[in-house]
Amino acid sequence: MKKLILIDGNSIAYRAFFALPLLNNDKGIHTNAVYGFTMMLSKILEEEKPTHILVAFDAGKTTFRHETYSEYKGTRQKTPPELSEQFPLIRELLDAFGIERYELENYEADDIIGTMSKLAEEEGFEVTVISGDKDLTQLASPKTTVMITRKGITDMEAYTPKHLQEKYGLAPKQIIDMKGLMGDTSDNIPGVPGIGEKTAVKLLKQFPTVEELLSHIDEVSGKKLQEKLEAYKDQALMSKQLATINRNIPLTISIGQAEYKHADMEKLRRLYQELGFKSMLEKMGEDDQPGEKAALESISFSIAEDITDGLFADISSFYVEILDENYHTGEIIGFGLKNKNGLFFLRAEDALHSTAFKQWVEDDEKIKHVYDAKRSIVALRRYGMELRGIDFDLLLVSYLLNPSDTVEDFASVAKTHGYENVETDEAVYGKGAKRRLPEENVYAEHIARKAEAIAALETPCTDALKENEQLELFEQLELPLSLILADMEYTGVKVDTNRLKEMGEEFKSKLHEIEQRIYEMAGTTFNINSPKQLGIILFEKLGLPVIKKTKTGYSTSADVLEKLEPAHDIVKEILHYRQLGKLQSTYIEGLLKVVHEDGKVHTRFNQALTQTGRLSSTDPNLQNIPIRLEEGRKIRQAFVPSEEGWVIFSSDYSQVELRVLAHISGDEKLIEAFQEDMDIHTKTAMEVFHVKAEDVTPNMRRQAKAVNFGIVYGISDYGLSQNLGITRKEAGEFINRYFKSYPRVKEYMDEIVTEAKQKGYVSTLLKRRRYIPEITSRNFNLRSFAERTAMNTPIQGSAADIIKKAMIDMAKRLKEENLKARMLLQVHDELIFEAPEEEIEVLKKIVPDVMVHALELSVPLKVDSAYGPTWFDAK
Repeated sequence: MKKLILIDGNSIAYRAFFALPLLNNDKGIHTNAVYGFTMMLSKILEEEKPTHILVAFDAGKTTFRHETYSEYKGTRQKTPPELSEQFPLIRELLDAFGIERYELENYEADDIIGTMSKLAEEEGFEVTVISGDKDLTQLASPKTTVMITRKGITDMEAYTPKHLQEKYGLAPKQIIDMKGLMGDTSDNIPGVPGIGEKTAVKLLKQFPTVEELLSHIDEVSGKKLQEKLEAYKDQALMSKQLATINRNIPLTISIGQAEYKHADMEKLRRLYQELGFKSMLEKMGEDDQPGEKAALESISFSIAEDITDGLFADISSFYVEILDENYHTGEIIGFGLKNKNGLFFLRAEDALHSTAFKQWVEDDEKIKHVYDAKRSIVALRRYGMELRGIDFDLLLVSYLLNPSDTVEDFASVAKTHGYENVETDEAVYGKGAKRRLPEENVYAEHIARKAEAIAALETPCTDALKENEQLELFEQLELPLSLILADMEYTGVKVDTNRLKEMGEEFKSKLHEIEQRIYEMAGTTFNINSPKQLGIILFEKLGLPVIKKTKTGYSTSADVLEKLEPAHDIVKEILHYRQLGKLQSTYIEGLLKVVHEDGKVHTRFNQALTQTGRLSSTDPNLQNIPIRLEEGRKIRQAFVPSEEGWVIFSSDYSQVELRVLAHISGDEKLIEAFQEDMDIHTKTAMEVFHVKAEDVTPNMRRQAKAVNFGIVYGISDYGLSQNLGITRKEAGEFINRYFKSYPRVKEYMDEIVTEAKQKGYVSTLLKRRRYIPEITSRNFNLRSFAERTAMNTPIQGSAADIIKKAMIDMAKRLKEENLKARMLLQVHDELIFEAPEEEIEVLKKIVPDVMVHALELSVPLKVDSAYGPTWFDAK
């Protein structure tokens, strides 16, 4: 049996987009519609096993129906850019699957499907139509089944003539008549005002067509209904005409062209990798294990049996090997050393007990070229050695040359710069639970190769920095910062574990109280953490409006619950329950797991990870402690000074990104607002709402704040509408008014996109670069994301540079003032210190002074400081 599958591409893309949360890949590109489409295609190919398959798309906004009724589909909102951007990827996906796609000017996908299904039926095909639009059920026949998405994207309802008869008591052709009478709000088909589905079905059971009904109006029961039918005769006939799928359009494609052969597995694999579809890669059998070892060129190295002064030279490439990812706890297993005396492997037990080695490590005059200075410093300090004399760090230099390059391990960095004569750590040590130390000759050579690579790459990488005018950025910002971060990591932050445990008990008690209130409101007990059970309670038992469905039932995601919050008190309690549950598991229990024997947490700052230059942190991630929720803020109570009579001192930049935007754009009104120390959100509200300061309401300020920060991140009208709970039209008008108020901001954004297209990259104020090759892509999705990236990177990146510079200046100032105070953490735009109480008055003066002068802008930087017995109190 020949089987043809016809898919309504636009409809399925829309269903997928709104059925799934906004997903992003690691580049920030939206992927939810593509993911939903992929799931649907995979299921169809597996279950239906078609011989032929075609995806039809709408060719444009205007079709032959607009000649009949110019307002056809006129009420439809503009497609969200987050969805528009995904259509090129969906087309790319279909090409990888080997699936034919087709569109035809002046016609809709429905007409292509209608004509194709008719031709296929005539040729003896079994046809399945897949759509989210019930209009297509008019195509149902003994040979054609119309599958309509019901929940999510893969749960479908099969419409056959029999099913339509059972559901409506109508034949497939009568679906057109039903639409003629009741209209269709989504397509702006007017129908007859006041006639809904129930009345339309009732009338069509009495009179099979609109035409027959209109010729027997006097036989219809109900005077008002008769009057409506009489008054809107022409409109009913026109509506039927609009709802009728044209099954005789001039196709330029044959059924034979839709024959399905096979997918291009390599192309599909690459696309899944780019989109970050891990589950799809797993289904393809993507091997996550290391492949065969690459054939490497042999190297000549020695195992240093005697560690003496003669081993070390004035300039050496030096690599510290730690098997464990966490260098705060992992043991050093050996060292690689390359200098004019040769290439060597040093056993850890020999070197760490050698006076000659310690003297060389700590000698400032002996220049070291390393990989990851911070990691090397912390690891050696644990063995009582201070690594000094570093003037080249391959990891940091590579990161500055292109922050987009993914750092998987040493080999990936070396390969980026053309050095491939070193294996991955996985190839040598294995992965995960299988990670182990092989024979000494194997890992000794591997470690020596790393030192060889550092030596080989130092000159070309330094030359590249000079060419980019980034040598100063490395020498005066990133390298000095790595030494400061090493100190901060090694010092650690004291944690009051008893307070954490107390909070854990408090949270458990609160969770129990909230749980009981939820049960009382629901009238029954159920598993609150089960989306399925929660969905039944909210949408069936309590009758709340269904906002979104998933393939397994009702969506109870956070964004759905936030929209439902005004509808019932239970929703607020459920949101609170979830937030507290996450705090309990992630931050109470999670923090307790990473407290070291010294009673401190020693977070690892990731200096070469983010593409904007921002720091992030791991074990624990201190950047993500939630502070919007009161209970979340209280977790900071557990972070305390490490010494008696000391306090926690905090200084936080105020709106640093918006101040950078004012400086970079040169917008006079923005600059003036900051120079006059106005509340920038109130100022923006005044501008866009055309009101005086005293007339700005809290809601106006909230909306202005969302736009202020949204502009920095290249927000769209759809994104802003979701944030503020307003229509896309209102959000679009808001953004337009913002740009009219601050015209230089819009000019800056246009200019920076043009510059990025010309140069291929954008830069921060301190010449940090981010390359954006997608800015000239023909793929609309990639190009749109790249344009947003071009707009916000100089702002975010410059803000990152400012606080890094402040940290370097602050470390120097603490030393100059001979203070005992220690810098402990950097979290977003905040610096946290611990200090003796008697030093607080000095810190209150010097910390803000250093921070506001870190970089001179055309607007003043502003810093808020506070102190107290815990981090929570320093607010």
